[in-house]
Amino acid sequence: MDFHPTEEQAAAADLAARIFRDLATHERLAAAGTGSDAELWKALTAAGLTAAVEEIGLLGLVLLLEEQGRTTAQVPYAATCAYGILPVAAHGSAEQRARLLPALGSGEAVATGAFPARGRITASPDGRLTGTAPVVPWLRDATHVLLPDSERVLWLVRTDAPGVGTPEVETTAPWSAGRLTLAGAEAERLGDGRAYEEVLATARTAFAGLQAGVCAGSLARAVAYTSTREQFGRPLSTNQGVMLRAADAYMDTEAIRVTAYEAAWRIDEGLPAREHALTAAWWASEAGKRVVHAGQHLHGGMGADLDHPVHRHFLWGRQLDAYLGCGSELLAELGALLSDHAAPEGDDA
Repeated sequence: MDFHPTEEQAAAADLAARIFRDLATHERLAAAGTGSDAELWKALTAAGLTAAVEEIGLLGLVLLLEEQGRTTAQVPYAATCAYGILPVAAHGSAEQRARLLPALGSGEAVATGAFPARGRITASPDGRLTGTAPVVPWLRDATHVLLPDSERVLWLVRTDAPGVGTPEVETTAPWSAGRLTLAGAEAERLGDGRAYEEVLATARTAFAGLQAGVCAGSLARAVAYTSTREQFGRPLSTNQGVMLRAADAYMDTEAIRVTAYEAAWRIDEGLPAREHALTAAWWASEAGKRVVHAGQHLHGGMGADLDHPVHRHFLWGRQLDAYLGCGSELLAELGALLSDHAAPEGDDA
């Protein structure tokens, strides 16, 4: 394993860090609410950071999503790359790649996905979809939605197609979410029978990388606050309890990061990675929840202020925990997968 970024990946991450740092300010984030920051999205796409994902791979994307998570930048970057650029590049036909990748890379098209499969979407023989996806992230901004049907066949549907409904659903999510309803909506198939598991592993890894950044940003704010906030004549950071809590949060953040890196590296190398993506998702869900709670608690009373920047990290961390799936659900899936691999061939036990 080699997690060292290539020159191209490092340059892209540095550029992303500068753009997010300059534009994803607390004032702009507060003004954006649950909507996208159009100026920031334009800056990212103009800099080529969306189109570049096809070249720098999933590990490169994870590095960029870490930078987004540090600032909780309000753009549909993870969704467009995980459910648009990478799946189309890997599983699309030559015609689909030529038609969709330029639009996705330029920001003209925005993708999202309804994953994992919940068995609510059915497809007719002529490729028309019917059913409901209850909560789809960034649906308000999306032009295309990638979703599996009940047979785990992947379909790409335009949000402006006849038979597609996208009523807005106000949730506690910090990003715009919506309910996707399909009534005989025309869709195009993407990839073969292997595509679903590969896209799901890619998405889980990408969102785990985003969670690593959210946690790193939360911890950085907590360290800065406790280093300057004094109690009884000395900084809070000199108290052993504070130091231990911050140390635990740091170790959890590093665990999220390294498991996301490993899963991304394996996927980029074409190695089996379903277990590794599930492991990354579990760490991002369980440890991510602990870290953002710690970040808020270490701010004391300030952490209860909904207008304080650290609250955005708390909200993102909890919503990514929910989106990735609760820890017990992910562990059950991982256990079943490992059990299937361990069972002797022909053993039905």
